[in-house]
Amino acid sequence: DDGFEIIEGASKARERVEVGLSEKIENIFIDARYGFIDGALKRTFIKRGEKKKRKLEVDDILTHKIWGYPIFIFIMWLIFEATFVLGQFPMDWIEWGVAQVGDFINGVMADGPLKSLLINGVVDGVGGVIVFLPNILILFFSISLLEDTGYMARAAFLMDKLMQKMGLQGKSFIPMIMGFGCNVPAIMATRTLENRKHRLLTMLINPFMSCSARLPVYILVIGAVFPSNQGSILFGLYAFGIILAIGFSMLFKRILIKTDNIPFVMELPPYRIPTLKASVMHMWFRSVQYLKKMGGVILIASIIIWALGHYPENIEFSKDYDALIENVTIDYEDLAKNETDKSLRNEIIAVKDNTIDSILRIKMGEHQERSYIGQIGKAIEPVMRPLGFDWKMSVSVLTGVAAKEVVISTMGVLYQGEEGADETSTNLMNNLNKQVYTSGPMIGEKVFTPLSALSFMVFILIYFPCVAVIAAIKNESGETKWAIFTIVYTTALAWLMAFAVYQIGNILI
Repeated sequence: DDGFEIIEGASKARERVEVGLSEKIENIFIDARYGFIDGALKRTFIKRGEKKKRKLEVDDILTHKIWGYPIFIFIMWLIFEATFVLGQFPMDWIEWGVAQVGDFINGVMADGPLKSLLINGVVDGVGGVIVFLPNILILFFSISLLEDTGYMARAAFLMDKLMQKMGLQGKSFIPMIMGFGCNVPAIMATRTLENRKHRLLTMLINPFMSCSARLPVYILVIGAVFPSNQGSILFGLYAFGIILAIGFSMLFKRILIKTDNIPFVMELPPYRIPTLKASVMHMWFRSVQYLKKMGGVILIASIIIWALGHYPENIEFSKDYDALIENVTIDYEDLAKNETDKSLRNEIIAVKDNTIDSILRIKMGEHQERSYIGQIGKAIEPVMRPLGFDWKMSVSVLTGVAAKEVVISTMGVLYQGEEGADETSTNLMNNLNKQVYTSGPMIGEKVFTPLSALSFMVFILIYFPCVAVIAAIKNESGETKWAIFTIVYTTALAWLMAFAVYQIGNILI
């Protein structure tokens, strides 16, 4: 019975492969064998004697020892630029839809904790994350095209010498590229490495590969603070993660896990025209995974964060904000009534509205600071303040320990939950831009400056990958000490690097 089940399962798997690649399974195996032979010859065979002229092939350029690297870098930059440019339109549509849901709930429900939970907790928290789905799909679609055309195998072949210097195999490049999608399956993919030391070293540096969960954080902060050169800044962050991976791999090779160089031979599959069906299936699989998180950990986290920010409801404010609003309303309405010029009257009304919005922001900000989540943020702020973080940014990175998407949902609740906050298509980005310090020596100054934003993104890139990644490292390494080591060294390094970016940047600028 088991034999029949295995045969049946193999037949179904064969059909899926044939449909996905639009090719007979026999031809696929033949291509794989010849691809392996071609890769082995490129690595081992040296032709002597008479040199014959031959046609210039694509691989002569893409795998060239000099030109191959800038071509690879340009392709990756192009992908990140497309992530912003092409993703902006569907992103705006989704943001509009999220705003409409919030407006609908606001119109049909009476004021109270439930309404606040749905709008400021669920809609702002989950909606703030789901809006970045198009950007993630574009990234996955682009990587899928590189894999399906056969270029990704060439990239691994190209990176072999660099990997050898890092103490790794060329095969380690595949799990590292997978880390751009998610670090968990990337760490599990290290099983394909025969040498345990190489597996362990690849696991320890894989968290430096910016996973898709970090991408929404980058897009949000870059869009809010760096309106120009967005694709280049995003590419720079990914490149910085790769540079850190290279540096620490070489460091760990010398002092922690001494590895031997192993010759690397791999198959170079033939170039293929990607099928739309295979690429769409790849995108669909990733989007389902992303959407499942919306209804799971992110929804729960958003509700918890809202509760911590909403309670206690009754606090003693430093000022009577309601009286201030009433006085402003009376004063400006009297001025408007006495003004005969219609345009000036409209300007007075606009000033009144802006003043009331500012008072509401200050009131809500004070309420948040005295809420439970504000107390937590204020407690850890002294540790994070040298990095340029306020208490809201500090709380956001703390909640991101569970999953990096939770950073966005936390910011959505904290920054969009304010009265007077924007509800337009670019609401959260606008609200980040409007954040100013309400107390302390920097009162009135912007929270998100280019330096503090860059420091924040560097910290997000490096620190504690997420609970699932730590669990994967523990399971794949078979030892708890490596999981603990990853937590400690990534978080300590994140603090030091963010500190260097902010403090040295302040000195230079």
